[in-house]
Amino acid sequence: MRDVHVEDGVRLQKVLASAGLGSRRACEELIADGRVEVDGVQVRELGVRIDPATAVVHVDGLRLQLDTSRVTLALNKPRGVVSTMHDPDGRTSLTDFVADRSERLFHVGRLDADSEGLLLLTNDGELANRLAHPSHEIAKTYLVTVQGKLPGNVANKFLHGIELEDGVVRADSYRVVDQVADQTMVEIVLHSGRNRVVRRMFEEVGHPVTRLVRTRIGPIALGNLRPGTTRVLGRTELGTLMSAVDL
Repeated sequence: MRDVHVEDGVRLQKVLASAGLGSRRACEELIADGRVEVDGVQVRELGVRIDPATAVVHVDGLRLQLDTSRVTLALNKPRGVVSTMHDPDGRTSLTDFVADRSERLFHVGRLDADSEGLLLLTNDGELANRLAHPSHEIAKTYLVTVQGKLPGNVANKFLHGIELEDGVVRADSYRVVDQVADQTMVEIVLHSGRNRVVRRMFEEVGHPVTRLVRTRIGPIALGNLRPGTTRVLGRTELGTLMSAVDL
């Protein structure tokens, strides 16, 4: 078995406690129970020291973010806000909602100005790059309100693929949530990150979108986060998100 011990490193249980996994005693029990991996190696010895700056640590299969200077936020973007950190035209941008934070944050993914809902903001460059890269496209869930009553065959079209000018797009899932006389609400899940793809798909079947809310990005849910507010992702949420992009 490969030795992950670093002579002048920090004791593993201290690193785990600093990452918020409980008291040092509780973290010693995690190690003794074989629930901790360092650089892919299961560690059970309590004397192991690691370098928190370079070590990759998993607890119960979830990656830990050991760099406390890195932060990832969920933002509920209101309608009318542009998905950029700075807007040369002076429109309300994402920076307006994180003005109290000192970190230099990147936004992950986009929502057009007329759309609302979940965006991720992070100063973790590697996480941002993975989330943005096509090879790691993770599922995104949208709650879409469209004009008119949708015919039953629309679900089949979405699941088998809608032909757009830049190629075919398929939905992972499609579910009618509510339907009244003049409008229909649909929950749709997509992997595609193409520009305005949800709106274009519904336009293609003749039912323009009147409201679009992104409710989930991979394992991260919008939940009851109010429009225009942010929250820091919890340890389990972040670990699950990192695992989703193979970090």
